[in-house]
Amino acid sequence: MKAQVYVSIGSNVGRDKNIALALEKLTNEFGPLEQSSVYESDAVGFNSAPFYNLVTGFLTDESPRDVQAKLHVIEHDCGRVRDRTLSARTMDLDLLLYADLVVDDAGLSLPRSDITRYAFVLCPLAEIAGALKHPVSGKRYADMWAAFDDSEQSLKRIDWPPG
Repeated sequence: MKAQVYVSIGSNVGRDKNIALALEKLTNEFGPLEQSSVYESDAVGFNSAPFYNLVTGFLTDESPRDVQAKLHVIEHDCGRVRDRTLSARTMDLDLLLYADLVVDDAGLSLPRSDITRYAFVLCPLAEIAGALKHPVSGKRYADMWAAFDDSEQSLKRIDWPPG
């Protein structure tokens, strides 16, 4: 049986090119994608150019670790260098949800805590999966977004694809 998976996508270096490349590679690897709008947001935790962020969803029969490994390959293909955590990046792909799985084990944490911490993750997730419930809190993502204090994290929906 296939699992519903959600992945956040972010880039603040070559944003247009790298987001398009990541979407192409994700589609080639996992099949049809459900895709949120693309949002521009300021970097959080470090000074850098603004990011483009979105969330995609797809079905897979691969394990969470296999999905995560493939996401890392796609990041690398988009020019990502994993030398430090809080820095500008060509591509950041984070496995947010894998069905209702709850895991915290050796580099794999599901659901990803970014969902409840960052507007640039929760807003696009709520856009495409608003009726689904967080596997720990049991709250719907749409309700979580409606209650989210985004006063410190501005988001701006952008036209996608560009041009």
